Amino acid sequence: MNGVISVESGYMGGHIEHPTYEQVCHGSTGHAEVVRLQYDSEKVSLQDILAVFFKIHDPTSLNRQGADVGTQYRSVIFTYQEADFTACEKLINELNESDAFAKPIVTEVQRAGIFYPAEDYHQNYFANHPEQAYCRFVVQPKVEKFRKVFSKYQHS
Repeated sequence: MNGVISVESGYMGGHIEHPTYEQVCHGSTGHAEVVRLQYDSEKVSLQDILAVFFKIHDPTSLNRQGADVGTQYRSVIFTYQEADFTACEKLINELNESDAFAKPIVTEVQRAGIFYPAEDYHQNYFANHPEQAYCRFVVQPKVEKFRKVFSKYQHS
């Protein structure tokens, strides 16, 4: 996405230090699987990023995304800046009031805690494993949706 400087897979929001993928998958650590974005606000706005976020996943499913079920798959936005926290909550309220989705949005907005990077094999997973079944049937359709709906945000 134009303006996005870096994306890193990891875990946040739990109660143990340095969780592993296996620990997070069991759902007992309290962590969510997340991505940490760094972006250039001169090139892309938080609103643009949130538009993509709310379009490419289901923000109305509590503790699940597709076949993945558990609190580690909850829809959550962690923010470092108070203004970002407020903007996220405002947008969610506006989306709910406008009936943008058939069901209420359950996405949580929380203040960011410690981000724990996921293991190396989880970084750039789709790019490194495009033939893996999960990538072909879950990730690839989301990438294609982004390319179709958000073509103006793509790298030139």
